[in-house]
Amino acid sequence: MALETTAHLFQRLEQLNGIGAALSRERDIDRLLENILAAAQAITGADGGTLYSVTEDGTALKFEILRTDSLGIRIGGTTGKPIDYPHLPLRKADGTPNDSLVAAYAAIHDRTVNIADAYSAQGFDFSGTRAFDERSGYRSRSFLTVPMKNHDLELIGVLQLINARDGEAGEVTTFSLADQGLAESLASQAAIALTNRLLITQLERLFESFVNLINLAIDEKSPYTGGHCQRVPALTMMLADAVDATDEGPLADFRMTDRDRYELKMAGLLHDCGKITTPVHVVDKATKLQTLYDRIGLVDTRFEVLKRDAELAALRRQLAMRPVLDAKAESEELRALQHELHALEEDREFLRRCNTGSEAMRPEDQQRVRDIAAMRHWRNPQGVQTSFLTAEEVENLTIRAGTLTQAERDTINYHIVATIKMLETLPWPRHLKNVPEYAGGHHERMDGKGYPRGLTREQMSLQARMMGIADIFEALTAADRPYKSGMTLSEALAIMCRMRDNGHIDPDLFEVFVREGVHLQYAEAFLDPSQRDI
Repeated sequence: MALETTAHLFQRLEQLNGIGAALSRERDIDRLLENILAAAQAITGADGGTLYSVTEDGTALKFEILRTDSLGIRIGGTTGKPIDYPHLPLRKADGTPNDSLVAAYAAIHDRTVNIADAYSAQGFDFSGTRAFDERSGYRSRSFLTVPMKNHDLELIGVLQLINARDGEAGEVTTFSLADQGLAESLASQAAIALTNRLLITQLERLFESFVNLINLAIDEKSPYTGGHCQRVPALTMMLADAVDATDEGPLADFRMTDRDRYELKMAGLLHDCGKITTPVHVVDKATKLQTLYDRIGLVDTRFEVLKRDAELAALRRQLAMRPVLDAKAESEELRALQHELHALEEDREFLRRCNTGSEAMRPEDQQRVRDIAAMRHWRNPQGVQTSFLTAEEVENLTIRAGTLTQAERDTINYHIVATIKMLETLPWPRHLKNVPEYAGGHHERMDGKGYPRGLTREQMSLQARMMGIADIFEALTAADRPYKSGMTLSEALAIMCRMRDNGHIDPDLFEVFVREGVHLQYAEAFLDPSQRDI
């Protein structure tokens, strides 16, 4: 019998070692708490139990998990069923220890409490237990209550087990000294696992807060990019989940763990962090002549000066006719003035249209801008007769598409280089080591004609290719850009179909994107109803 008992104890010790290893691998806090309680029940044969955590202010115990197997009760944790019991205060109103509650007593005095029968126990208030028993028909007898402390000897919770059961007969019995020792060992291991997980969670939250801080800084610089920094990761994850769920085609074997998802999410949030280095007047350039302000106002002023000069010249010529009165000559002078003023007004409206950059500019319109610059002159504030438009203004007003010059496009494009440099300087942990590659590849093309590294499809991860599709689709449909309105779904998909055909985006990913309705899911969450035309 002694040998059997020893063998059984060794078996439970092996079980305890396995439990400790399993607890250290769990990432989800709620599942970890559930696993701690379930493991304690299994190793001691307890019918039920409760796991408490210490409130943030350290004044009370909070119910986290509650289980009673024989009654089928499972609440708290991942069950989605909240525990509506009030917290257990560690001290009374007068500041004295709340020793009447067994869980509070164990926490306050750092002492395991092993009770054979709650109904006959002295010194503790089990009125709540009796009330539960009356409502449920249950009979709470043996209690084993163990404080949980971390490596700094700080109380982080209490583990309470109820009704030890005899392994053979299944009858309720007391918790043995062996049960108590195993429960205390498990509580110690569980406290370390829980502390480590809480610490990792806190560090992850801190890291995410820094990421959001960077995006907030970008948003403060430009409201037009802040939404982009939030929508691209959301769309990337929608596509990743769709690919993960697919069971047909060339991507059927792709699967993502929770860690993989977290890594991709972080890459999405950081994919444009380099924009913090981009001058805001380039990011927000809504018109071709915009810098810190729209310089079309300066051009307007010059036209007013030319109109004034034309009127003055006409008046001078009329005065030169005096004292002879020549009605016909004066009428011709007036017509010539009106013609000149009309021509000036036409040129001004033309340049204002050119400044918007909303459509691709025709070569003949580009030439007209150059002609205006060459043929018209004005007297500047220094009294010097000079060309009506500067060379830099001509360069901007003749931009073929959009509002950016090539130099400004290079400045914008540098943000991805800055992103890669910034991310590659960070000491990433192993589960986030791919963040720089994922975030840095969203402007590459499948045919190797992208930037900054000119990578081909085979040289890129699937995640980086996902982010490229998300970045393009978000940019096409975004309605908060200063230089364009958001496209409809049909317009955006038509453009992306052409991008698929010309080697810009991954065809397999785009097929999943459309087939699984990722574009519709995104539209429902982020687009105006007027854009949802399919």
